[in-house]
Amino acid sequence: MTSLQLALFQQQKSKALLTQAQQAAFSYIDTISEQRVFPNSSEIEKLGIFDESLPNKTSDPALVMDLLKTIGSPNTVAQTGGRYFGFVNGNALPVTLAAKWLSDIWDQNAALDVMSPIASKLESICETWLQQLFDLPENTVAGFVSGTSIATLSGLAAARFRQLQKLGWDVNQQGLFAAPKIRLVLGKQTHGTVAKAISLLGFGQRSIEWVDCDTQGRMLVEKIPQLDNSCILVLQAGNVNSGAFDNFTEICELAKKARAWVHIDGAFGLWAKATNTFSKQTKGMQLGDSWSVDAHKTLNTPYDCGIVLCKDSEALTNALHQQGSYIQFSEKRDGLLYTPEMSKRARAVELWAAMKYLGRSGISELVEQLHIHANLFASLLAENEFQVLNDVVFNQVILRYKTEQLTQQILTLVQQSGECWCGGSIWQEQRVIRISVCSWATTEQDVRRSVKTFVAARNQVLGKQS
Repeated sequence: MTSLQLALFQQQKSKALLTQAQQAAFSYIDTISEQRVFPNSSEIEKLGIFDESLPNKTSDPALVMDLLKTIGSPNTVAQTGGRYFGFVNGNALPVTLAAKWLSDIWDQNAALDVMSPIASKLESICETWLQQLFDLPENTVAGFVSGTSIATLSGLAAARFRQLQKLGWDVNQQGLFAAPKIRLVLGKQTHGTVAKAISLLGFGQRSIEWVDCDTQGRMLVEKIPQLDNSCILVLQAGNVNSGAFDNFTEICELAKKARAWVHIDGAFGLWAKATNTFSKQTKGMQLGDSWSVDAHKTLNTPYDCGIVLCKDSEALTNALHQQGSYIQFSEKRDGLLYTPEMSKRARAVELWAAMKYLGRSGISELVEQLHIHANLFASLLAENEFQVLNDVVFNQVILRYKTEQLTQQILTLVQQSGECWCGGSIWQEQRVIRISVCSWATTEQDVRRSVKTFVAARNQVLGKQS
């Protein structure tokens, strides 16, 4: 046994490092509500301690962990608190965090049933539960990936396989050179990750036929070009700025008649299907062919938990096929068939934990609460002379204050305050402030406290102007 092996076995047996990590984690949890939402400049300067050459020798593992606690923890963004409203970042439910900790100890590769029976079983269960929750066809299969970016790539790869096959072309055998033309139909408000996936799949931006959208970012049905069986349409369940949902029923019916493929990008909005509150927005969503969604957004699992759903399992598995003489497939679920990855962590563990713990009613309550707090944000800010620019149909609020310059100045002060954090965006060709309510931990008090920060920033900016 080498000296390194001996040291590692001793560390494993003593569990001192795990205890140290546990204590650091508990301390972080206990102080998260008082921590600045974004670190201040003095804490950020301390990150310079990590600037060093690669050590020549092994280090003291306790010192490694101590650096992460003393320097790392203060330099995190407190998105696990209740006043982080940036991007569309969720917050881990306690049960999912605990499940992930245990899963990390297991350190399973979820590629094959023979590699991890528990991962295979929980992926199967989650697949069935997602079918039920989203009212999808029973033949819908799920692939568990890092996030919606890869889920969208996977769904569009399945679409590419099937639509080219309809045109008499086997993309797996013949490639894309000289292939029949595929038409990609996207709304002008489509998320940038979709265009990125299209490029990665070899189509190019000039393959896209852009469709005009209404004032909320929904694709205008009357502007959709004549469809045929070479088309792939991408719809949205939750516009990244406004939260708006496309007209699924009407568009999917058009697509079905033309034998076009519909992929629905539902990174955070697909979860709205879990409650009747949003039945108007989600009507017809189940009529798509493939869907992409993040559990680490609206469902509040830990990060790195995305899902691709596809009712054409043959198209998905052919698009993502894996070969190798050493691969030992089983009669049970082998997760690599449904994702671009082979080696992958057991993401379904925390997804199962979230759905098992919450149940249908808990998921519904969680989703509805995000909407309630978004509406409260909008109404309180409107009372304080901010202009809310979107219909708050889900968890997104976009606003401005009189001019672009004032809006940007207010946003900068809010971000610097440490009280709360949200981001900016461009909406209808103007700079706006974008609030995303995604955390289970956000309370009415958090919203009111954050609104006071906006008002204080506004008053400070107006004071400077006078």
